[in-house]
Amino acid sequence: MADALSPVVSNRICQHMNDDHASAVILYAQVYGGLTNVAAAQMVAIDPTGMDLSAQVDGTAVPVRIDFDHALQDSEDAHQTLIAMVRQARTANPRS
Repeated sequence: MADALSPVVSNRICQHMNDDHASAVILYAQVYGGLTNVAAAQMVAIDPTGMDLSAQVDGTAVPVRIDFDHALQDSEDAHQTLIAMVRQARTANPRS
């Protein structure tokens, strides 16, 4: 059974995304956050309704809130949703 999206699970997901999937986090900021010139981005938090990012744009940290298309049920739902979102973003932004 998957874990509920508690603050501990949010931290674990964010750490994993920032450490192992940094390019995906940048892509989320670009495609879903509508930002261009993103030099770097970090996932700060994830909850059932969305994720919070911090993107570096022109030397400035820009907070980004990206809402999900449904309320996440648990960590497995978050995993599958983040994968689907990056696939969709790559289709929208083929240079990535």
